[in-house]
Amino acid sequence: MAQNKSLSTQEVAELLHVSKSTIYELIRRAEINSYKIGRKVRFTQDDVDAYIARSRHEQSVQPVKRVEIHSALLKPETISGDSLVISGQDVVLDILTNYLHQSGVSAQRCYLNSFEGLLALYEGRVNAAACHLYDAEEKTFNTPFVKKLLPGVPVALINISYRSQGFYVAAGNPKEIRGWRDLARRDISILNRSVGSSARILLDGQLHRLRLDAGEIKGYDREMSSHLTMAAAIAEGEADLAIGTERISRQIEGLDFIPLLEERFDLVVRKAFLESESGEKLLAILRSVPFKKEIRHFTGNDYRDMGKIMAEV
Repeated sequence: MAQNKSLSTQEVAELLHVSKSTIYELIRRAEINSYKIGRKVRFTQDDVDAYIARSRHEQSVQPVKRVEIHSALLKPETISGDSLVISGQDVVLDILTNYLHQSGVSAQRCYLNSFEGLLALYEGRVNAAACHLYDAEEKTFNTPFVKKLLPGVPVALINISYRSQGFYVAAGNPKEIRGWRDLARRDISILNRSVGSSARILLDGQLHRLRLDAGEIKGYDREMSSHLTMAAAIAEGEADLAIGTERISRQIEGLDFIPLLEERFDLVVRKAFLESESGEKLLAILRSVPFKKEIRHFTGNDYRDMGKIMAEV
């Protein structure tokens, strides 16, 4: 096969003997390189070969070091050592971690959802927790949850980006889904995220607002591991609707996106941490021109307030 041939997601899945959903999950975790032509995700043979080589530990380039932190809801666990640990599931945080390494900070990543990340920050198991949780009663993001989950802890909320949150639907929107009230329709099936995820909390808040019983929503108990795998499943016809961010929808063929609200994506840190050398470097990186320039290519996000302290609690 020619090394410069463009490979589709299906072709790469067949080469690696995995499902398309697995390939999308590898992209989400930045474990395999890809590029886009319009809305289509494409790979080169070199991308596939590099992934195979890394999986066999044959490549010298070290990936971002990942630490396994169990859910704070299930098993408290203390982080040892002097490393800076950043929790969250956005690839921008992986890039931030690499910049911190380059500035001399021993930084690590864990991939807890927003709710679990805030609990881990409260327990002192992480130094920074990404958060994008919508409070349906106060109609605002993050601050209400921070106040409730970190009682008495002085923290600052530093903006990363704004992202459009909405519905993933099949291309052409054959069910003519328009908004939240379509959740009550009997001909609509959904896919869901795990308890504590931003999408799950957003959905539950809207169900409560509309006085809808979760048990009556077809597919409510079908949980997916990520926005990417969920979007891929919608594109493949496994359900009619799922909640996620616009950026992911741009990576999947056969998918349309219905925007519903703009979410604020913040990094929550203790105020005392901001006064440390590592905290000062983290804030400086978020505000630096090189870092902002590198992450601009992630379409679907708005970085107008990156590095700005949005609130202090």
